[in-house]
Amino acid sequence: MQGNKVDAITVEIVGNLLLSIAEEIGVALIKSSYSSNIKERHDCSSAVFDAQGNLIAQAEHIPMHLGSMLDSIQAVMARYPLAEIAEGDMFIANDPYKGGGSHLPDIVVAAPVFAEGRLIAWVANIAHHSDIGGIVPGSTSGEVTNIFQEGIRLPALRVCRNGEVMQEIFDIIIGNSRTPKERVGDLNAQVAANRIGIRRIVEAYEKYRETLETAMQDLQIYAENSLRAGIAKIKDGVYHFYDYVDDMDNLEEQVKIDVVITVAGDDITLDFSSSSPQVPANINVTYGGLLATVFYTLKALIDPHIPSNSGIYRAFKVIARPGSVINAEEPGPIGERMSTCQRVVEVILGALYEVMPERVMACSHDGGTSVNLSGVNPRTGDFFIYPEGVAGGEGAHAFRDGMSGVQVHMTNTSNLPVEVLEMENPLLVENYSLRADSGGAGKFRGGQGIERTICMLADNVRFTGHGGRQFIPAWGLDGGQEGAAGSFYLHRKDGSRERLSSVCTGVALNRGEKIQVLTPGGGGFGDPKLRSREAVLRDLEDGKISEEQAHRVYGLE
Repeated sequence: MQGNKVDAITVEIVGNLLLSIAEEIGVALIKSSYSSNIKERHDCSSAVFDAQGNLIAQAEHIPMHLGSMLDSIQAVMARYPLAEIAEGDMFIANDPYKGGGSHLPDIVVAAPVFAEGRLIAWVANIAHHSDIGGIVPGSTSGEVTNIFQEGIRLPALRVCRNGEVMQEIFDIIIGNSRTPKERVGDLNAQVAANRIGIRRIVEAYEKYRETLETAMQDLQIYAENSLRAGIAKIKDGVYHFYDYVDDMDNLEEQVKIDVVITVAGDDITLDFSSSSPQVPANINVTYGGLLATVFYTLKALIDPHIPSNSGIYRAFKVIARPGSVINAEEPGPIGERMSTCQRVVEVILGALYEVMPERVMACSHDGGTSVNLSGVNPRTGDFFIYPEGVAGGEGAHAFRDGMSGVQVHMTNTSNLPVEVLEMENPLLVENYSLRADSGGAGKFRGGQGIERTICMLADNVRFTGHGGRQFIPAWGLDGGQEGAAGSFYLHRKDGSRERLSSVCTGVALNRGEKIQVLTPGGGGFGDPKLRSREAVLRDLEDGKISEEQAHRVYGLE
């Protein structure tokens, strides 16, 4: 596809300017938000769109949000004719089936940008709110069977008019949350962050005028052409891989994620038709979430430096049966869609390993370990909710070990500092460490999972957990071994220990009782016997492996 008549240097300058605006929106949101989930864990994203709602620049936050905001802008324009959209408006949405985020806790706030009386762009941000109603605190439960149980649903709605918040919309959201103070603070932060973005886009327009909008189109053409050039370097053929979502041990059948990838010249088609039907559990994914996952994976594999914009979507084709677990239909629940999306990443990697062995990494922990503790804080009398996705081990690469204790692929959140966790909640972290022997053995070792033990400092606390790869560990490549599986344990005051389900809801705990979280390690890459003696000794000295594993698996004498 040919570009417009704007020189390449100007396109590059404008592209970086727009990316910096998206990043500034994100920084403003993080620094002004109220909840620790946003201000500390950075579970949010921000982006700039052209006047037609095409993604132009997204800050490097959460890849899962790539498709969410795109759908939201399109939903706003489908519901509100252009003549009804005015300067000072903002719009809000969270329902994935109606153009919202990828699950209900992700609330999108989008704003049109006008210059000289004309719509020239959109800015938007998305933030994970720790509670938006539903049957459990935190709004995500493994026991739900439909989306109505997961919280309040917001189609695209006007939330600001003439620059002022429409309080009645805020009141509906706040009235459905168990933590209303957090919701007020976070929603106001989202609105304020967009105002900064609007101001910066107008400043950019005043400097570049019509060149700004032309450059937006050229950036998309550049992204599409760049991805197609990378696809053309892949050997033509048909490639297949499958894996299972093991997060739901309460389901009778395993949930299969299956992909057939066809490469022909600079065209690539990913066919997920043989994947399992959607299930009455919260691991379903909407089509927008699937597209965002494919977007991330192809970009990461082929050229991470390609700008993240809508041009990438034009370079691939995705086939998925409506009503399947990765193209769910209403009212399928989707609260823990992240675990399934991580499996989508892994099956694409597995399928393309044959032709891209130097680029494909071994399987990672998949980011599917979520922890939620809630109750009344005796220090304040307020209801508290502590939500966190606990990190794990990254899969090893063909040239290096996997990283330990990190988020991977579709999620990019930070850990919640222990100091903040304990300051804001009646909880005490007794242990927070890397798990020895959890990384899959190999010439290059998989990253280590995490062990975290949390003690209750209050009675009547409820634990809701969702654990991925507790039954099907992260696989290795080229002779590398699998990583250790994850698990949840409940420690009672009498010293007894009980292994909990990988999906547990509302487990009651009292003061002095503990939840122990063990997250999975990543898979190894290459024959463990080929690992250098120096690397094995270093791992042994650092406590990453035990003496038993050093001798038995790595052959250390």
